[in-house]
Amino acid sequence: MEALVKTGITGLDEILFGGIPRHNNIIVEGAPGAGKTTLGLGFIHAGAALYDEPGVIVSFELDEAKLLRDAAGFDWDLQAQIDRGMIRIIQTSPAVLLSEFRNADGAFAGALRAMNAKRLLIDGLTPMRLYAEAHDLAFRDDIYVLIEGLNRLGVTTMMTAERDASIAAPAHERFVFDTIIELSRAEHQRRVERRLTVAKSRGQDFIGGSHTMRIEAHQGIHVFRRAQSRPLQLNDQPTSDRRISVGAPEIDKLMDGGLYEGSVTMVSGISGTGKTVLSVQFLTAAVKAGHKTLLVTLDEHPRQLTRNAASLGFDLAGMQQRGELFLLYESPLELELDVHFDRVIKLAEREGIDCIVFDSIAVYEMASRIEVADYLYALATHFKNRLATVLFNYESPELLGLSQISEDLKGSHLVDNIILLNYVEISTVLRRAIAIPKVRGSRNLQVTREYVIAEGGLRLLDEDRTAAAQANAVPQLPFSAYSSLLSRSPTRQSPAIETAVAQGDELPESVASPVDTTP
Repeated sequence: MEALVKTGITGLDEILFGGIPRHNNIIVEGAPGAGKTTLGLGFIHAGAALYDEPGVIVSFELDEAKLLRDAAGFDWDLQAQIDRGMIRIIQTSPAVLLSEFRNADGAFAGALRAMNAKRLLIDGLTPMRLYAEAHDLAFRDDIYVLIEGLNRLGVTTMMTAERDASIAAPAHERFVFDTIIELSRAEHQRRVERRLTVAKSRGQDFIGGSHTMRIEAHQGIHVFRRAQSRPLQLNDQPTSDRRISVGAPEIDKLMDGGLYEGSVTMVSGISGTGKTVLSVQFLTAAVKAGHKTLLVTLDEHPRQLTRNAASLGFDLAGMQQRGELFLLYESPLELELDVHFDRVIKLAEREGIDCIVFDSIAVYEMASRIEVADYLYALATHFKNRLATVLFNYESPELLGLSQISEDLKGSHLVDNIILLNYVEISTVLRRAIAIPKVRGSRNLQVTREYVIAEGGLRLLDEDRTAAAQANAVPQLPFSAYSSLLSRSPTRQSPAIETAVAQGDELPESVASPVDTTP
């Protein structure tokens, strides 16, 4: 197959697996403001500036001065390329252009051959349709004249077309063009979201689906491939028998030795239970073991996170300075999943990072409840394929007990391990509890343990000593009085009974056994 034509549009060639087949005729559809002309100008400029391929721009509506001005906003010096003879701008009408295409030896064809043009942008198809309708002409016939003329010229052509999503698209041009690229623009809350979809492209494979697109200063169009896993052959799936400490030996013991290298762990709990603290413990232990680490923080600003970690004895600033830890922060208000995915994986690949924490994935739910499950699957499989060890922190909405990880996420099947952190209420005191119900490939201990947050992070308490007893405070009910972490509410009984138990008094037989009122 003939070499592909690189579009030069950042991210688009990745979606097209290298570019467009040479001599393909491309139609770029979209509503006003979607970025059609910008994409076309970028295609022509990249050909001249990067790939030594001369190009011609045909415009029906915008004059040369406006095209030069718009291109300059992206640091594209079209005038310099015009002076070099690499780009030519032709302003004409649909009637004149169609007459030229009917004549194989016309002036237009001669101009393209004279400069050895390889690329052509016609902006756009809509004026041609309006011309045909105004003159009671068969637009379908004009389309075939256009395509035949383009095929004779032997160039790779990009043509723009207005497309109103509320109107069914005419079928004829979509059949005769080789490649269809659809652009969309929509208001999402208070920001604009743009999307690019390759609907078809003859002669090649490509990544289907809807990809995030941005129009950026000094660059133009930037396409971010939709978050997706890159499947490997079954025999190529990497695995490891090595373990990585979670940062607390007692928790490692509950997990039968820690986390398998290349595993994905979900840490779930209400705010204040220590999910971020446990994450910092894990990353600190990983650094000591020689790993490079990344903390993707979506809940806390890095400066606040670093300050709070220092109060528990963790030197995040020092690890950053030594290149052992990287912090990536994005505001939840501006989060676009495809863009975020691109930044995370490129940072991890560039720096050789193999231990990553996402704090907290509940923010991804806020960004898009529809896409979050697919997005997390893409993250999980991407890093498992690189044998990177990942923690997903998730803030549970339930204060006491836990009946489910998430109503919408349904993501527990994506992970290898689950660590549950939550509050339990015993008598009138809130205490913290940890349970680890799932550790793939391990004989994890199916117990619930009490823990405290202290210097160095999470620390499990001795099973026969309460937090109050260890602090030399007033004796309280033993931790075993709590019924279950995996329920909506704890066992409740009379305060008089609780006081008697705490004091070690003997209870009457009729009330000696507490009644479980858990629904």
